[in-house]
Amino acid sequence: MNTLHDVMIDSLILGLGEIIVQFGITVILPITLLYLYLRQRKRSENNKKEIILAALEKNANIDVEELMRKLNMPDKLLKEKLLKKLQWGLLTSFLGIGLSAVAAYLGFVGGSSPSFIYMCGFGGTVLIAIGVAFIISYNVGKKMFAKEIEKEEQNLRQA
Repeated sequence: MNTLHDVMIDSLILGLGEIIVQFGITVILPITLLYLYLRQRKRSENNKKEIILAALEKNANIDVEELMRKLNMPDKLLKEKLLKKLQWGLLTSFLGIGLSAVAAYLGFVGGSSPSFIYMCGFGGTVLIAIGVAFIISYNVGKKMFAKEIEKEEQNLRQA
């Protein structure tokens, strides 16, 4: 038979467990991700320095600025980044429309709890809003960076 004291201790342990999990997700996880990102970036910079020093040791007449430009080329072109925004915008918009349609169907047919229907409707609305933001970002970026995109395409044709 559980006494009041045992029940209080059990609820206290469960409460501490929830606090530890929330603290881990909201504090420790972002700090760990930031540390890993900065460590990878530092390693990348060190590797670039080693490559430049090795190139200078082998050939003292090498153009360091040209080598740095080649090492610092972006992974993705501006056009690819913009197309990725469009892709994510369309994906999240369609998911939001689908989730909102599920909420409307469940509300019409019934047989589901109102809180679940509201949750689906709210989630669908949030996804639609995120998708629209990505699509707007794509359109604005396409107009703003038209000259830079053209310049990148010309550089690719020349290379």
